[in-house]
Amino acid sequence: MIIFLIILAVLLVLWAVFTYFSVKLSVIRPKSDEVDFEKLSEKHKIRYEIRKKNNQHLYDMKPEDLTLTDPMGNTLKAWFVPGRETKKFVICVHGYKCNGPDEFSHMLPFYHDTLGYNYLLPDHAAHGRSTGKHIGFGSYESKNLLLWVDYLRQRFGSDISIVLHGISMGAATVMLANESDPPEQVKAVVLDDAPLVYDKFSLATKVLVGNYVKGSIFLGRKEKQAYNNILWVDSNYPDAFLLGSEYYVDMREMDSALTSANTDHALVDPLAERNLQMQHCFIASERENDVAKDAFDRMMIFLKPRVQ
Repeated sequence: MIIFLIILAVLLVLWAVFTYFSVKLSVIRPKSDEVDFEKLSEKHKIRYEIRKKNNQHLYDMKPEDLTLTDPMGNTLKAWFVPGRETKKFVICVHGYKCNGPDEFSHMLPFYHDTLGYNYLLPDHAAHGRSTGKHIGFGSYESKNLLLWVDYLRQRFGSDISIVLHGISMGAATVMLANESDPPEQVKAVVLDDAPLVYDKFSLATKVLVGNYVKGSIFLGRKEKQAYNNILWVDSNYPDAFLLGSEYYVDMREMDSALTSANTDHALVDPLAERNLQMQHCFIASERENDVAKDAFDRMMIFLKPRVQ
């Protein structure tokens, strides 16, 4: 019995150490954003080359380099490409340990070239060209997103229309930014596979999200509610286009909440529709995959009439 208790105590200590360092490492900016191409798998080498080509298309358009400072003193950077529709904007909100161009330059032909939107690609604090050491998984990133909304409103007028398009952590950021009294200029949101329902997260996701709520994966009811934006959805929520793959359970719960609130929305759920489990944020492969292309086309149809 004593030996068993000793082993149990050792395991608990190891678990505590693992949790502590996992949380800390998950929220600290990587030492370098550079990619070692030779160490990538063949699949990721192909993805890297595609991103490089898409990014070059963005840079060839000579985007404007924008800078803001957040309340924590971080310098926030963004690329801005003016569109032919002077009052229509999209803010593309990237995911965990990525950056604006790498995550969203492939969407430039859709939003900017086809729809004519002004195109804003911000980097979160501690990501890309922005400064900062810590990642909040949507907490202060959502507040910084509202800084960019306010920047556009002040520069271009209060009569503008904005789409907020978030991927993964970026989608959670968009949801938290709309938690209460969303800016009236935000006419629609795209939520691409956002982790939202804490109790149903994998351990890895609990490590990521738990850091900003408490610094631990062990959260109480009120702490979980602070993150779960689904609980605060009401009739004022912007029109929403949802995509579910890895976090399809979360997107289904959000879909149900939006239905109960009687808001205008749509959900693309390949598992329910086709019995296909797609990869996280699968719509990014719309040029190579028929399922992703179908989701992409449905998103275009949804957004076009909503930003006038």
